[in-house]
Amino acid sequence: MLTRREFNFSMLAAPAVVGTALDKTPARAIGLDGAEAAACKVTRRWTGPVCRASVTNSGAQPVRLREIVLFEGPHGYGPETKLYGEGFTMLSQTGGTLGAPTAIGGYLDRKHYRIPEPADATTVYSVACLSPAANRHELMAFTSSRRYVGRFHFRASTLQVTLDCEGLELAPGQTWPLEEFVRLEGTNRAALFEQLGGLIAKNHPPLKWATPPEGWCSWYCFGPKVTAQQVRDNLEWIAKNAPNLKYVQIDDGYQPAMGDWLETGTAFGGDIRAVLKEIKTRGFEPAIWVAPFIAEEKSKLFTEHPGWFMKDEQGAPLASNKVTFGGWRRGPWYALDATQPAVQQHLKSVFRTMNQEWGVTYFKMDANFWGAMHGGRLSDGKATRVEAYRRGMEAIIEGAGRSFLLGCNHPMWPSLGLIHGSRSSGDISRKWSTVSMVASENLNRAWQNGRLWWNDPDALVLLGGLPEDEFMFHAAATYATGGMLLSGDDLTKMTPERQALLLKLRPTGQAAAFDPEFKIGRMKRPGHELVFVLNWSDKTVTQSFLLPGLVQVKDFLTGEDMGRHKGDCEVPDMPPHSGRVFQLVG
Repeated sequence: MLTRREFNFSMLAAPAVVGTALDKTPARAIGLDGAEAAACKVTRRWTGPVCRASVTNSGAQPVRLREIVLFEGPHGYGPETKLYGEGFTMLSQTGGTLGAPTAIGGYLDRKHYRIPEPADATTVYSVACLSPAANRHELMAFTSSRRYVGRFHFRASTLQVTLDCEGLELAPGQTWPLEEFVRLEGTNRAALFEQLGGLIAKNHPPLKWATPPEGWCSWYCFGPKVTAQQVRDNLEWIAKNAPNLKYVQIDDGYQPAMGDWLETGTAFGGDIRAVLKEIKTRGFEPAIWVAPFIAEEKSKLFTEHPGWFMKDEQGAPLASNKVTFGGWRRGPWYALDATQPAVQQHLKSVFRTMNQEWGVTYFKMDANFWGAMHGGRLSDGKATRVEAYRRGMEAIIEGAGRSFLLGCNHPMWPSLGLIHGSRSSGDISRKWSTVSMVASENLNRAWQNGRLWWNDPDALVLLGGLPEDEFMFHAAATYATGGMLLSGDDLTKMTPERQALLLKLRPTGQAAAFDPEFKIGRMKRPGHELVFVLNWSDKTVTQSFLLPGLVQVKDFLTGEDMGRHKGDCEVPDMPPHSGRVFQLVG
């Protein structure tokens, strides 16, 4: 018989008893001193698999809360149980097992962003999936992100599910609604994530954009030294050879300083507004990179408005490197405090100017994490960092008009309902360790594509120093995401063969359904089916997949016709780090 502090997932055998079983675990409000706040009562109400909770201060004194412990107790799983968990930020995901968790990407929130987490636990955010067997999956998630950061702390034998209250004060008699929580169980992992996506969409309806954008991005060929002439040269190539690359996006490097987005740096070699106008005149959509929540110390924004930024304990602007990663270029950055009406107006004005006066219809918003940075003091002492970020994003939406908004280096769940596109991986580069890492990040988040937003698997690169097999792996894995597709090459150097491949890889808006190891993926398209075969290993391998009857088989990437076949289709002697895409037509 379960006591109040026991929590055994193995007993949760059917959705009908989910609420009853979880209600046998404790729910507590924790004060700043780490002790239970006895005057604060946490109430949970179940409707099927969905839990809605609140906390009420029934005492006579205000209480500052560190966190809400929504559930805690033994998890009942062995160390070999497979684990998947989201990160607070775009760069962080966790895989592996309970006994040996691994970073899916190159960064974890606790290390790279120095987000405080219990030292003795594996912490994941917003979503946790446990798979004790191939046909058994337990999916737990927060289906809203309006105010609090939801966390799952896994230890050897226990799980603690918490909400970060950031030391905010709960007044006597006051009630805070908490984030909605769901627990799902089933044999089909993909179906569980599909159900989760629907529940999230009820709380945070996605911003609508009919199809995933396709275009060109300057960053992966020119970096921060991009010039106006380089953009013009690539625009000319696109106009002649690939008019489907609708969005021509100028990345970081055009501005004189981080934060001064409405000015052009001398190194760019031309007026940013003139280049954007040329893009529009040629019949394409002007797109631009902007990091709306940050500024460097030497920027006009910071020197003229130091009071607009998050503060330290002494009331001075907080340099981000004191509490987190200070920024990848021209740091340390300072983070705007979007709880201030003046900051909201500034954000609105920047995006409105770029949209209405400059003609920009696509914004790549980077460094969004800093808008929800931990460790700083906000002007609104009753707001959390999630609320600060969301207020800033709402101002941006108002200013940007009908433009496409892409979130990069963003807090994942706090961005729900506020962006059209979401970068689902770190930056691509032309080396295998990065290609494989980015592919894994993207495929683990493929369930989000078309449900929460359009996924951005980062740029497709087809030129450079990679071996041919690794380029084909990258092309196949990127196309399999079904998300946005922007070329990252200097297109003036494109060969006819690479041009033909680029023109084939048009966004489908549909992610392939993969096996758990991401080796074989299938995507049904009108009139045909695509099968993705990936060799992640360092060895030559033979793989196979089942054909849906007698079909014509074609190598989608190379165009080779392989004849009509049925039964098992064997792919022999796949080189290490290679990828194939087969088109099946009945």
